[in-house]
Amino acid sequence: MHPGRRPVSQQGAYILGCRGSWLRDRERAFFAEANPWGFILFARNMEAPEQVRALCAELRTTVGRNAPILIDQEGGRVQRMARPHWRKYLPALDQINRSAPEDMVRGMYLRARLIAAELHSVGSDVNCAPGADIVTDRTHRFLQNRCYGSDAQTVLDAARAVAQGSLDGGVLPVMKHMPGHGRAFVDSHHEPPHVNIDLNTLAATDFVPFAGLSDLPLGMTGHMIFDQIDPGMPTTASAKMIAIIRNMIRFDGLLITDDISMEALSGTVAERSLAAIRAGVDISLHCNGNLDQMEALVTKVGVMSSDAQARADRALALRRPPDAIDVPALEEEFNSLVEGAFSG
Repeated sequence: MHPGRRPVSQQGAYILGCRGSWLRDRERAFFAEANPWGFILFARNMEAPEQVRALCAELRTTVGRNAPILIDQEGGRVQRMARPHWRKYLPALDQINRSAPEDMVRGMYLRARLIAAELHSVGSDVNCAPGADIVTDRTHRFLQNRCYGSDAQTVLDAARAVAQGSLDGGVLPVMKHMPGHGRAFVDSHHEPPHVNIDLNTLAATDFVPFAGLSDLPLGMTGHMIFDQIDPGMPTTASAKMIAIIRNMIRFDGLLITDDISMEALSGTVAERSLAAIRAGVDISLHCNGNLDQMEALVTKVGVMSSDAQARADRALALRRPPDAIDVPALEEEFNSLVEGAFSG
């Protein structure tokens, strides 16, 4: 065991990333001691399939276990694995709009199943999808065409198909952005979105897809502020909003923050992370690979609670080998259902 390293049973209440396409010595030593629950990769970490596979293996070696490795691979603008090595997909809403209504669910399933095959082939076993946000005519452009529809049932059906396609491909889905980000009219990467809608209206609209998917193993909070429920407090740091996710939406899976370094949140990254954990979130997600920030975060947050660890263990118990598929046949079917299915 690395000197000072936490036991495998004491996993940190955080998911961390690295700076580049290979681990530096300082990163390697830090991850071994910090023992994060999992890791996340971005485009900066990916050069080629064999390099990503090696990086995933090395990350897991630092913690001495088969830690989950997340990638944000929605398709469209949010896809970290890009050409020439991986497919380029249309934004989700563009795909749905190009599909016949009767083909929408199958098309979203095929999209997710093919993405899962790409993820699994490089060692990633968690995808930060599906989104279950409902788009409006005012949804900020950072999110708008990433959504699946403007009504709860369409979003629920599409998100369920994406979740199943991921699971069938040996990849765990992360439902986001709880409890609904579609009314965000500003970009939460830069400032906090405010939602001035009453709880009953939200329960009958925005919350519906998440409630319908509450059996999924992993969920991600958004950083929205719901002014009529907990004024001034982003969902990620709001005990009232986390209670709604747990008790009204009835989600009992592992709850992860959206990127804790996004500027919708105030305070240092370490302070934001601790506030989220104290509000009832299970895991803080730190994405930018800044080692100084991660060291401060780890010191402040510590290990998972027993409840969080139990949820994490239940989620990882759902990992399984992917179902066998004929990739060319699925690509052909996907192309037949969606005009220009593979973008670019």
